[in-house]
Order: sequence, then C-alpha cells, then structure tokens
Amino acid sequence: MSVKVENLEEKNMSKITFEVPFDEFNKAVEKVYNKQKSRISVPGFRKGKVPRAMVEKMYGAEVFYEDAINEVLPEAYPKAAEESGLDIVSRPEIDIEKLEKGETVIFTAVVATRPEITLKKYEGVSVTKVDTKVTDEDIEAELKKEQEKNAREVVVERAIETGDVAVIDFDGSVDGVPFQGGKGDNYPLEIGSGTFIPGFEDQLIGAKTGDEVDVKVTFPADYQADDLAGKDAVFKCTVHEVKAKELPAIDDDLADDAGFDSLDAFKADIKERLEKQKAESAKSAQIDEAVAAIIEEAEVEIPEAMINTQVEQNFANFANRIMAQGMNIEQYLQFSGMTEEAMKEQMKPSTIEQIKTTLALDKIAKEQNLEATDAEVDEEIENMAKMYGMEVDKLKDIIPESEKKAMKDEIAAKKAMDYIYDKRKEKAATKKKAAKKDEAEADAEA
Repeated sequence: MSVKVENLEEKNMSKITFEVPFDEFNKAVEKVYNKQKSRISVPGFRKGKVPRAMVEKMYGAEVFYEDAINEVLPEAYPKAAEESGLDIVSRPEIDIEKLEKGETVIFTAVVATRPEITLKKYEGVSVTKVDTKVTDEDIEAELKKEQEKNAREVVVERAIETGDVAVIDFDGSVDGVPFQGGKGDNYPLEIGSGTFIPGFEDQLIGAKTGDEVDVKVTFPADYQADDLAGKDAVFKCTVHEVKAKELPAIDDDLADDAGFDSLDAFKADIKERLEKQKAESAKSAQIDEAVAAIIEEAEVEIPEAMINTQVEQNFANFANRIMAQGMNIEQYLQFSGMTEEAMKEQMKPSTIEQIKTTLALDKIAKEQNLEATDAEVDEEIENMAKMYGMEVDKLKDIIPESEKKAMKDEIAAKKAMDYIYDKRKEKAATKKKAAKKDEAEADAEA
C-alpha cells in the first residue's frame, strides 16, 4: 500500500494519504451490488435479476460507491495507519481525494498524534500523610454493610417511604400528548435516589400497592428536549409493589452467615481487612495527589481531536454503565435534564486531566525504563480468561496486538505510579485540611 504522511500546521496533527487499487475497490462494489440486488427493481427485469451494468447505467457508476467505501475502509485505514508510523490518538477524519472508475482510489485521513509532554519534578513530590488507623467506628460501619448485604427485600403492605423500592408503571404526557422516553413498565424506582426529575419521587411517598398516582412535574427551562423545556408534565403512575429492606441483627448468626465462628472472630477479620484497605487507599490517595501536582506543572499542548475522541469514549463507557443498571442513555438524559452535547462538554475538564495523566505516566515509564514483561502480560490474560470462563490459549489467539499493547501500557503506567510513590515525601496535613476532614466525617455521621 502506498502511504504518504504530511505534518499539518496545527501542532500534533497529520494527514495520511493512502491508496486502494481500483480492482480491490471494484470487488467491494460487486459485494455491495450482490447485497442490494434483491431489493432493486427495474421494468423488464425480475426483482433481484437486474445486471449491475444496467443499474450503473441508469443511476450512475457511483451508485454503489458510498457503501463500497464503507466496505474497504475498515481494512485499508488500519493498514495505512500502521504503515504511517504515527502514534495516532484520535479517530480519523477521512475524505476521498480521488475516485474515478478504473483508477486507483485515493483517501486522506487527518489524525491527531500523541503530543510530547514536558515534566518538571516527579521525584520527591510532597504528599499529605494519611491516617490508616482502624477505629471501632470503622468496624461498626463494615458490620452495617454486612447487614445491608444480608438484608431481605420484602414486599410490604404499607405506604411508600423514603428508601423503599416502588415497582411502578409510568406514562408521561404534556397537555395530554405522550412524549418519547416518558413511558416505562415495572420500573423499580428507589425513592430518594434522585433518579427521576426533581419532585417525581417525593410525590409517590404515601402511595400504596394498587394506587394510581398522577405525578405532576415541570421540566427545567434548559431541558435537553426543546419541545419539553419548561413544560408541565403529568406522569400517570401505577404502583405494583412496595419493597422494603429487612435487616438482620448484628450477632453470632450474622457472623456465621459470613463464614466465621463468632462475632468477635468476624470483627478481627474485618479489622485486618480494613487495615489492608486503608493502606492501599492511602497509597492511592498519595499517588493521586502526587500525579495531580506533577501534571499541574507539566507543559503539553493536547490536540482538540484527541480530547474529543477520548470524550466520545468516556461517554460511551458511561452509557454502557447506565444500560447495565437497566436504563438506556436516552432515558437518563430525559430524566436528568441533560443533553448529550452538554454532558460531553461537562466531561471535557476531567478528560483533559485524564489525558495529561496518561501522557505523564507514559513519559516517566519511558525515562525510568519501566516496561511490562511478557510474564506480566500473560498474567493479565490469565485473569481475563478466568473472568470470561475461557481457555487461556484460546484467549491469547483472539486478543489483537493493539489490546496487548494497551495491557503493556497499563502495566507500565502502574509501575510509573509505584515509582512516584516510592520517591514521595510525606508532609503532615495542614490544620485547614484536618478541619475539612473532621467536618466531612461529622457530616457522614449525621
């Protein structure tokens, strides 16, 4: 494949020019024609029997080109990207430079490349000393969590209270007209979770199984759907069930359910576990503090295309998490009053910090020769195999090289974090920080 690379005026932006032989492109056109011919109807021919030449004569040779381009690019672009030798960090903006019958098809792809980051001090970074002492209150909090874990969700024949789960049907309308995303069946809504529009959940408090409630809310003036912004809406709700949590007592029976001989033995195990967790949490907090200080002083120009690509990825990951919770992203946006564009804009600052962190750790790993070994990568793959219930060798065969590279990068980044941690300097928390911590703990207890 003929590939040409041109650096653009905008820093860290490049244009890749690559070619696809017309014979190869023509095979893609033929493939598209064969997929579509059953739907093509021309007078004088049976459906599905119209020759390709006839279709091209009637509608032009380019009638199948758009779909053919989509056929060749998934293979052609990755090859061109690899041959370019560029460290690409964005989705490509692909254009067709030349597409004439019988001649080589020429594409261009504008991409962002990994920017260079200049770091100042990353050895001996001052971090706040973290208290890792396990208190009796910590142990009690863990026992309460164990209570929650062993709680039974029971159907109750009483009015809905905050903290209950109400299983409801809802059907929303504005001026009597239903709107998209406003309907749901057998939806388990935790009252007080703030999942739905402000005021929605509060109006269900006091309702009982079998009740029909008209929940009246007003969409925010800046609501993402223009046709609903500022409008009064009515959700006709039917309560099917009211569920409450029934907590077990904190005693030897609770310990027995957790696999311990007595409550004292259970508490001892909790203390040991918390000590490890607090040590790990303290390490993580100090690493985060050190990395934040490092990237604050770093110098780097991040291409907008790189930021946008990472924002898109973060948004997609968020949408997948929402879907795993039983709600699609459209419904989430509907009830949160956000637009996709607004949410992506909201994600930008944290995404920029994420990119800076990745670049900084990558730079430190390279400067300190911190690399992933084959054994470490194999261990990661073995862990994945266990997670997915697959044979290790089979998983190794299907994991693409790009994924293995990502694993190596992640392992190297962890080593860079450990390097920063090992070289840190601890400082006592300031009175202001200590006061904030005490205030936060008091709020949590309240």
